[in-house]
Amino acid sequence: MSSVTVGVGISRLGQIQIRAHDVERAAAFYENVLGLKLLFKAPPGLAFFDCGGVRLMLDHPAKPEFDHDASILYFSVPDIQGAYGKLKAENVRFEDDPHMIARMPDHDLWMTFFRDSEGNLLALMSEVKRA
Repeated sequence: MSSVTVGVGISRLGQIQIRAHDVERAAAFYENVLGLKLLFKAPPGLAFFDCGGVRLMLDHPAKPEFDHDASILYFSVPDIQGAYGKLKAENVRFEDDPHMIARMPDHDLWMTFFRDSEGNLLALMSEVKRA
């Protein structure tokens, strides 16, 4: 009987690509509005950001099959109401107000959805501890 190795050793998500028609405009949004740390820019039209150890890459779609909305990224924040207010003040377009999604044993899960400068749907999420 031979032993079978399961998986290939994946330990974490390393990078996510987000489609951007205007990489400079999108980079300004992710850096100045969302407050992510710009790691570097590289030709032709790439921008890389750090998001808690996961690298976000903004890239112009090279082929028509890559020109689609990104998967929904859920950014974790400690204070969803405060983050919502700050982004609203920056004229970020929200799809809804922060709302509770689920009651967990020791916290409530809150979310709100918004659009980036390129029209991609994103979300804020917060695990709010109950007293």
